[in-house]
This record gives sequence, C-alpha cells and structure tokens, in this order.
Amino acid sequence: MRTTLLILSAALLCVARPAMAQAKTEPAKPAAKAKTQGTWWGHAAWVIETPGGARIAIDPWLSNPMAPKGAAKPTELDAILVSHGHSDHVGDAQALSKQTGAPIYGSFELVNLLGGGDKDVGGNVGGSWKVKDATIHMVEAVHSSGFGDDPKGPKYGGPAMGFVIQIDDGPTIYHAGDTAAFASMDTIIGRHLKPTVALLPIGGHFTMDPEAAALATRMLRVRTVVPMHYGTFPLLKGTPAQLSDALRRERSSAKVVAPKPGETITF
Repeated sequence: MRTTLLILSAALLCVARPAMAQAKTEPAKPAAKAKTQGTWWGHAAWVIETPGGARIAIDPWLSNPMAPKGAAKPTELDAILVSHGHSDHVGDAQALSKQTGAPIYGSFELVNLLGGGDKDVGGNVGGSWKVKDATIHMVEAVHSSGFGDDPKGPKYGGPAMGFVIQIDDGPTIYHAGDTAAFASMDTIIGRHLKPTVALLPIGGHFTMDPEAAALATRMLRVRTVVPMHYGTFPLLKGTPAQLSDALRRERSSAKVVAPKPGETITF
C-alpha cells in the first residue's frame, strides 16, 4: 500500500511541475501607458494633459459662448499659452495664472502688457521651453495682435504666434492660434517640427476657412486635424463637414476629429 501511494505522489508531481514551470515563465502584463489628452473648451481654448503630468492651457477663454455650461475650470496648471493679444484668446489667462500659479507664455510684448510677473515667460518666434515632459515651441502665425480696449486703440501685443508642443515619447501637437495658411507650415513646422496632430481654425473671416485649413493640413503632413475657432459667432461660418470635403479635394488622408465643447480626446 505504501509503495502504491509513493508511486501516485510521484506521478502527480510530474504532472504539476510542467504547469508550475509554465506559470513561472509567463511574462507579467505591462501597465497601460498613459496617453496625452486634450479637452476642448470651445473657440480656441484647450487644456492639454500629458503622461508626465504637464497641464497646459492654451488660449484659455473658458467663458466663451461655446464653453461647457457648469464645467469646473482647472485648478492645477503648469503653463498657460496665449497665442496673441485679442480678448477671445487672452481670455481668463491672468485669473488662471493667479489662481494656479502657472506662468503665462506668450510674446515678450504681450506678457508685459498682461502684468509680466517674474514667473511669466515672454519670448518670440523660434523660442522653446521645457515643461515637464512637454517641449513648447513658439512658431509663426499670420494675424494681428492688438491688446486691450483703450478708446484710442489697442496696444501692440507683439507678433501673433502658434505653438508646437512635443511630448516625450508621445504626439507632437500644433495649436495654430489665429492664422491664415502660410508657406512655413510646409517647411519650418511640417518638415522640421513634424507635428502629428494639428488644431486648426476653420471659421473664416478672421482666420483660415475650411478650404485653406485643408491646404494647411496637407502642408503640415499631420495624421489628425482637429477643427476649432468656428461657430462661436455668426461670422465664423466654417464647419467640420466642410473641412472633411476640402480634405478629400486636397487628396489628404488626414483624419478629422471634431469634439464637442467640453469633450476630452486622446491624441
């Protein structure tokens, strides 16, 4: 009887050992990699969050007519980017900077007009700064940049600009600000900085319309284009559907992603 039990025990160990060995050699599943996300607040206002924890507000007019009703404004920010001096882009920048302690990045002249605190960063086209895992490049825009509502006329707010945000091991996002299409979208921005996502104005009248935005998309060589600066006012007549049609005519394979105000998308 004892011999029989020993034989059975040995047999069970032989069966169990391969299973145990297999369990030990199976690799652990890697943790899901964090993604770069952006929340559109309507008009040209965005809040970007990166895997490295950078929270970046761009042209933060968070009280614009398209902004999500009742949404809580961000309480933590690392940088506030302002493309030019018009009120629909400066928006809540000063209040957000005061509340969160985040520096304002913009043209040298505009940052000084906004208060020019020690933490704020005034620069110009060609300048670059690192914010956690995001490298922010100031790039050209074709637009004006008057600041303020002085009856004698607005003050000079420096050049209008766009921003290219390169995320370490992630996407490169181009926020064009207010602009027309221009040749450097092909060279300096498209070939040198190589954005993968473009946030482009399409409303027309003050900026590109859908036809020009489709041309810009082709020059930039981006995989994804996100329309903005449309529908806020009657003058801004361009639509995402018109952009899609124009891209087909340009023979561009870029994907149009058109979030609703308040919606968060992954880049």
